[in-house]
Amino acid sequence: MHKFSFEKLDVWIEAKELTKSIYSLTLSFPESEKFGLVSQLRRASVSICSNIAEGTSRISDKDKAHFISMSYSSTMEVLNQLILSFELNYINESSYLDCRNQINSITNKLNSLRNYILKNNN
Repeated sequence: MHKFSFEKLDVWIEAKELTKSIYSLTLSFPESEKFGLVSQLRRASVSICSNIAEGTSRISDKDKAHFISMSYSSTMEVLNQLILSFELNYINESSYLDCRNQINSITNKLNSLRNYILKNNN
């Protein structure tokens, strides 16, 4: 089966894994958060890998870099919501730190990818 270019990117693979982690983590959130943090965390995490995928299909390097920047912003949104979830005792410290480590790796790779795309443009 043919693999599209985004499927070969380590950062997309890691972002997809983070999304799966977020979905698993949020299963144990209180029912009252179903339309709050659960929904926000899930949508923001899906946005990370979706923007990477969409960005690879763009023609211009400027447009590609823009989608990588949006992916980075979504990653920061997830981090913010994880901090809140941890401080509200919805997730334990181990889960929180695991996700933070995933986020650190993803943001480093997103920065590198964006810089690479923009350098190719010059």
